[in-house]
Amino acid sequence: MQIDPVVLFFLLGLAAGIAKSDLKLPSALYDTLSVFLLLAIGIKGGLVLAKQPLLEILPQAALVIVMGFILPLLAYPILRVKLAQADAASVAAHYGSVSVVTFAVGVAYLTRLGVEYESQSTLFLVLLEMPALIVGVLLARLGGKEGQGKKASGHAWGKLMHEILLGKSMVLLMGGLLIGWFAGPEGIKPVDKLYLDLFKPVLTLFLLEMGLVVAGKIGVLRQQGVFILAIGIAIPLVFSWIGIGFGLMMGLSLGGLTLLATLAASASYIAAPAAMRMAVPQANPALSLGAALGITFPFNLLVGIPLYYQFAAAVA
Repeated sequence: MQIDPVVLFFLLGLAAGIAKSDLKLPSALYDTLSVFLLLAIGIKGGLVLAKQPLLEILPQAALVIVMGFILPLLAYPILRVKLAQADAASVAAHYGSVSVVTFAVGVAYLTRLGVEYESQSTLFLVLLEMPALIVGVLLARLGGKEGQGKKASGHAWGKLMHEILLGKSMVLLMGGLLIGWFAGPEGIKPVDKLYLDLFKPVLTLFLLEMGLVVAGKIGVLRQQGVFILAIGIAIPLVFSWIGIGFGLMMGLSLGGLTLLATLAASASYIAAPAAMRMAVPQANPALSLGAALGITFPFNLLVGIPLYYQFAAAVA
């Protein structure tokens, strides 16, 4: 199977980091790339929303959001068996969130088979990014030093929710979604060259940096190697069935079931790393990226997506 170029950029960063190369992206550039990607993902979802009759897709959107809250909550207790509070919350957020590239490969797989799917699947992609990030930050905050040994006051809860809902990552995702929705395909044309056409080139630079980050933490990843390998394969297999279950409740077609299963089984390496790095800086990105990008991502590309299609075909 041909490897997507964005994955090759990650491997380049990983190889350069392991080889102790002096390759390094400026921190200001990394921050800029994070802002761009979060905003672009939001705009893409908003554009899809603008094309759909809102009332018809609201029930499906609500179910997808519920699934987005459930997935990290299911992953977290398993991850806490071996990982520290912040690390478990961060990894859970990565597995509750989704992978844009994995989704794109799933679409290509269905296209090759000639299987149709619901157009709102792209909206599901954006909607699934946000709940997991909220849950991840909540899990990290509620079990952190500030939340231990004392009951949270109304003021503390207000501050916490303000931090989550108005944090950079959430503002960018929600802001992009609303901009895309209100502007619509025609209104966004003056800036679509930047936010739509340049999405994948910018993603390559982001993944190059991710490769360097993972290489810098490779020692920590080795310490949890067997555990990370196990969850990197077991979680997507289990979560794919949860995606199929929600898809059946929505009445999705075989293609729609396959894509929702793929989304549920995927793990984020764009929005979640950017958001967790901002909101939970004490978490080790090598664990979350190592599992999401080093194990789950190639597993889904090589084995998972065809398997999820077979799962969906068995119940459709």
